[in-house]
Amino acid sequence: MIHFCSQCGAPTGFQTPAGDSRPRHICCRCNHIHYENPRLVVGCIAEFDGKILLCRRAIEPRRNYWTLPGGFMENSETTSQGALRETLEEAGTTVVIDAPFAMVNLAFINQVHLFYRGHLQTPYYAAGEESLEVRLVALADIPWDDLAFRSVAVCLEQYITDRQRGEFGFHESDLPPINPLEHSG
Repeated sequence: MIHFCSQCGAPTGFQTPAGDSRPRHICCRCNHIHYENPRLVVGCIAEFDGKILLCRRAIEPRRNYWTLPGGFMENSETTSQGALRETLEEAGTTVVIDAPFAMVNLAFINQVHLFYRGHLQTPYYAAGEESLEVRLVALADIPWDDLAFRSVAVCLEQYITDRQRGEFGFHESDLPPINPLEHSG
């Protein structure tokens, strides 16, 4: 909810602007329209010697659960730059991006998760501030019950399928909420 205008500080109302199809927050004084758009989460499924790099989260949501390195994209960076930055911040390593791999739409929380496929050039990594632990995990040892987010599980499932086929593609998925109270990816 946007209660006050970022342009002039006046209260906002919620209505559909002329020529638009959705209600928006509009300033009651200057008529500035405040658009809210989905947030982009970028990450990387990075492989080294047949194993996948996973991070155990040190922060909420889903502290102590495993995830791929990733996070919210910042202004003034490309999606691949964001995935590289997040991997360095969370796993203390650099990766080489191979290709975009999976896009998971989470419309119920206004997010899009974009994962790149990449590889580590060396097996060196270290937990960053947002990670309790970082590991290279064999595909057979992925802790499915302890994954932080469904989008990560979807990405890993698609990765395993493509790897077994010997050919990687690009995948798009839409995740519905499990129940009306769910708010995690």
